[in-house]
Amino acid sequence: MSQFSVIGAGLVGSLLSVYLGERGHRITVFDRRPDFRTRGAGGGRSINLALSDRGLLALEGAGLKDAVLPLCLPMHGRMIHDLDGTQHFQPYGKSGQYINSVSRGELNLLMMQAADAHPNVAFQFEHSCLEFNLENGDLHMRDEAAGSNYTLRPELIFGTDGAFSALRSSLQRRPRFDYQQDYLPHGYKELTIPPAADGGWLIDPEALHIWPRQSFMLIALPNLDGSFTCTLFAPYDGPEGFDALQTPALAEAYFDRYFADAKALMPTLMQDFFDNPTSALVTVRCYPWAYKNTLLLGDAAHAIVPFYGQGMNAGFEDCRALAQLIDQPGKDWSQIFRAFEQERKPNGDAIAELAKRNFLEMRDKVADPRFLLQKKIAAQVAERHPAHFTPVYSLVTFSDTPYATALAEMDRQQALFDRMFTWPDFESKWQDEYWERIEALLLAREPSARH
Repeated sequence: MSQFSVIGAGLVGSLLSVYLGERGHRITVFDRRPDFRTRGAGGGRSINLALSDRGLLALEGAGLKDAVLPLCLPMHGRMIHDLDGTQHFQPYGKSGQYINSVSRGELNLLMMQAADAHPNVAFQFEHSCLEFNLENGDLHMRDEAAGSNYTLRPELIFGTDGAFSALRSSLQRRPRFDYQQDYLPHGYKELTIPPAADGGWLIDPEALHIWPRQSFMLIALPNLDGSFTCTLFAPYDGPEGFDALQTPALAEAYFDRYFADAKALMPTLMQDFFDNPTSALVTVRCYPWAYKNTLLLGDAAHAIVPFYGQGMNAGFEDCRALAQLIDQPGKDWSQIFRAFEQERKPNGDAIAELAKRNFLEMRDKVADPRFLLQKKIAAQVAERHPAHFTPVYSLVTFSDTPYATALAEMDRQQALFDRMFTWPDFESKWQDEYWERIEALLLAREPSARH
């Protein structure tokens, strides 16, 4: 039986180990952290994630979907909070379409337990990857608890150890290895809205709440215990950035001015604000993902910012895509790895770009009348012609359409909407005077079609 090593026991590493174990391979999953199963889900990162159709398809393929769904809370749309406290609901898609709020810690705990229960999978915690030897394929490891180093030579090595992957850092020393790391000028800080006195939710639990303030925003995702995990995304610099909020008085005034309705629901705001770290937002692009007997997946290959809710979903889709290639007859591992990176690299780049664009949408455009009209028109065309037109958000979130295809469709649709807004009095006459032209333009697929 083949012996494979997976570096990283996070969400992608745990799911990948199940997929590989189900295909008859013996897997050892290594992680530099202590086993947080002994400390419960609170021992892991607690920021909430948005699980959507791609992730669910991948979980279903590993037989884990039914176990995960009880951890999820459906969110049917965005609840926009204006500066004066007025709320507006924007549905994500058609009736019955939603994304799922899920605790990262709870989900990782469940998936590790499921993987560890598989007879072909074993975990080694507090074992760090020090280096991959590019010449002979040795994996140099350290047993942190014992304080000793050792060497492995697995048949295959899978790097699922995140945006700052130790395995990738070794691969970066290869000639012609492309690597790019970009930070947003923004960071994020986690905050909390507690449950109501009766254990329920203080705001609508069926929505992802957004307080858009142009260059910064607050979001809130519901938890099963009645609380909301909130995240403030703001620039580091400037008068409305984290660096300007150094005292409780300044932070109080900031929240009173921009997020008063949320502040009223956050009794531990000041403690959370000053106790919780401010974390950075990074995008990682690299290539190739495969080298000899190694392969990068998930954030180790394509870390993205969180604004499309697709980081975890994209990593899970990596696992599903790899399993589909493994199941094709007649391919050896080198062919599988090569086919995987050729398929997934363009999609990794595309979702990175989509995530950055969605940041602008969430913090600014969701309150813009022109943007809202564009979304309304797209929804109506999709409702009338579901087989021929799909809004980009639905392509990304409610299908497994390749991310690269969705990005190209975003560019196509935006160019057409920009054209429509040049028509005389479009915003007042779109429904009565221009509707047939709108449909003809959005439904046309041939580059020569012009109206």
